[in-house]
Amino acid sequence: MPGPERGTPVTKRLMDVVLSALGLLASSPVLGVTLFLVWYHDRHSPFYVPSRVGRGGQPFRMIKLRSMVVQADRTGVDSTSAGDARITPVGRFIRRFKLDELSQLWNVLRGDMSLVGPRPQVERDARLYTEVERHLLDVAPGITDFASIVFADEGDILDGAADPDLRYNQVIRPWKSRLGLHYIATRSLWLDVRLVFATALNSARRPTALRWVAELLEETGADTQLVRIARRGETLEPFPPPGATEIVQSRS
Repeated sequence: MPGPERGTPVTKRLMDVVLSALGLLASSPVLGVTLFLVWYHDRHSPFYVPSRVGRGGQPFRMIKLRSMVVQADRTGVDSTSAGDARITPVGRFIRRFKLDELSQLWNVLRGDMSLVGPRPQVERDARLYTEVERHLLDVAPGITDFASIVFADEGDILDGAADPDLRYNQVIRPWKSRLGLHYIATRSLWLDVRLVFATALNSARRPTALRWVAELLEETGADTQLVRIARRGETLEPFPPPGATEIVQSRS
């Protein structure tokens, strides 16, 4: 089992272990029923265990509840819109209530992930990182962070896009990466605690959660443009990712 990342207080790892263990215990009835429903729908494994890029660029297997049809990842499309035909009926329920993130508590318990940190990416997306974005791999990936709350509606943003992956790289990635880099630069145990609570609040009172995130960004010295984007009060327009001067024009 991996130990705490370099430069990270042992208290962060302790919080990860305690809260992930309690979370798995508390959510086990819901997870058990959901696992059965996924299996019953098509009689295939209810788990989806994809490879993701972790700290230092090292791959790991992330535990997820399967929300799509079997072998959906072989279509070559990584980004998922809300209306994606690959999502099963049970999968829509899983995505609506973020149940696949509950299963990732096992990765947190193992040490592959942390409760709070930049979301792990597929290798294809990580290969597109600029030199600046590669600093997102300096820490363990997490279940939630600023970007996970701000872009919790990622599926809706991508819905209707002719190329969901390209749209992701043009309007979500630039800000998601900047939010992740800001978290890394300002991370603390107290910030982690507040982001965990903001994530829980986001499901029930999203406008309040977004205001809280914007206030946390202001408090930690984020630039005004990033704070404005985090409020989600304006239409997302294509923008260059961190470390680049041009908007992404293709997925390769």
